[in-house]
Amino acid sequence: MTTPEPGTALPYGAAQPGGAPHHAGPPPGCPAHVAPPGPGPYTPLYGAAVAEDPHGLYARLRAQYGSVAPIELEPGVEAWLVVGYPELLELTRNEALFSKDSRRWKVPKEGRLAADSRLLPMTSWRPTLLNLDGAEHQRLRAAVADTLAQIDHRQLRETTEAAADALIDSWGPDGTADLIAQYARRLPLLVFTQLLGLPAEAGPRLIELISHFVDSSEKSVRANAEFQAILVDLVRRRRGAPSADLTSWLLAHPAALTDEEAVHHLVVMMVAGNETTINWTGNTLRLLLTDRRFRATLTGGRLTVADALEEVLWRDPPTQNFPGRWATGDTVLGGQYISEGDMLVLGLAAANADPAAQGSALPGHGTLPGHGTLGGNRAHLAWGAGRHVCPAQHPARIIVETAVETLLHRLPDLQLAVPPGELAWRPSPWSRALVSLPVLYSAFTPPRPPATERPSWTSPQPTSTGPASSPSDSTPSGATSTERTPDSERPGRRSWWNSLAGWWSGR
Repeated sequence: MTTPEPGTALPYGAAQPGGAPHHAGPPPGCPAHVAPPGPGPYTPLYGAAVAEDPHGLYARLRAQYGSVAPIELEPGVEAWLVVGYPELLELTRNEALFSKDSRRWKVPKEGRLAADSRLLPMTSWRPTLLNLDGAEHQRLRAAVADTLAQIDHRQLRETTEAAADALIDSWGPDGTADLIAQYARRLPLLVFTQLLGLPAEAGPRLIELISHFVDSSEKSVRANAEFQAILVDLVRRRRGAPSADLTSWLLAHPAALTDEEAVHHLVVMMVAGNETTINWTGNTLRLLLTDRRFRATLTGGRLTVADALEEVLWRDPPTQNFPGRWATGDTVLGGQYISEGDMLVLGLAAANADPAAQGSALPGHGTLPGHGTLGGNRAHLAWGAGRHVCPAQHPARIIVETAVETLLHRLPDLQLAVPPGELAWRPSPWSRALVSLPVLYSAFTPPRPPATERPSWTSPQPTSTGPASSPSDSTPSGATSTERTPDSERPGRRSWWNSLAGWWSGR
């Protein structure tokens, strides 16, 4: 059966997805054909199922409903999960039918979203590039993209490496660590606090606040308010006393953002950038530690850390589902009736695994790979698609690639401390993130010589390195490793990183 074009109703007598012909009822042309009864039971996109076996969940939804499946985001709050690759592209490219403006969502309009709903931090409308379409979206996106473009990539790599070295140096001599709690979750904010011009000591509290509202925990609403209050104070200070940081650059952009707009876009950069970086780092390290095929290939020198990063973006992207789009009118997508005001969730992980995409040529994306190593193929949808594709890909890639490279260089004999099956995932409908990643190691490599101290961030110079799409080849090094002993001397680090890493560790 040919899938109807969006904006059309199924012909009289056509079969409903997975059901009988709908010939009993109103005659052709009646609005009831455009807005039939609901699709039936909704599959929860929360709890154990989405945490423990999301790939199985998405496969079952695809088998039962096709490329667009009815889901429940919390009890009584329904939506659609787009699990088809072509349908997700259609969803993200058609602003006329599928808007980013969450004020169109019928659930809150009908009074069915609780005032303390855990969905509010991720779905509430804000004056940001995430919630607007058309010219206003382009204005705000230009401000964010241009601000991020002022980051010197070489300096970002050096700063990330120094922060990573400081964290590793702060670990105890017993040869154990949790790569989520002690590394992936701490490293990005060591970098982001400096990028944004926040005081270093704000990092731990920011991590706690972000985790609450990304996980949709019971504390998410209060955490969101406190998080924004910290950034309101930062914007006010930088408006009066600009510096060489992202906050000051954003305020100085010709788009002339108001203080409110600036605060909301700092929230976007912090949450999207930090959470994505944490999860991408953790999921890549898990791949290297649990997949013997990939680990052996990596250490054999045939693949780089960059290849591992792409593998993760295909199979376990850091954001597995993303809200959302809202239907501007009654339409059809993937054979499903979509009513005006319905919410559609981007199933990024599910669309990447769409069998219809594997090995098939899709317009503008070339040929997608099968189930082998994905290498440098970047036709995945981990960053979204269309005009709202993530503008922070290059800085995120630099931070994650450097984090993984540095860890493998420093601890070349790293190994998982528990059976892979005991690793647990956070119960978030949005993020694909490990709770912990315990490891063992016995040898370490001294850090590389520290880079020259730079007191503040600078815009790219003519000699700046290119984007992160041209990473250096790097494999774990074991030739120079030595045994770590309780009294091993650690090389001196820059004072800023020393004090911050020590603060993290309670020293």
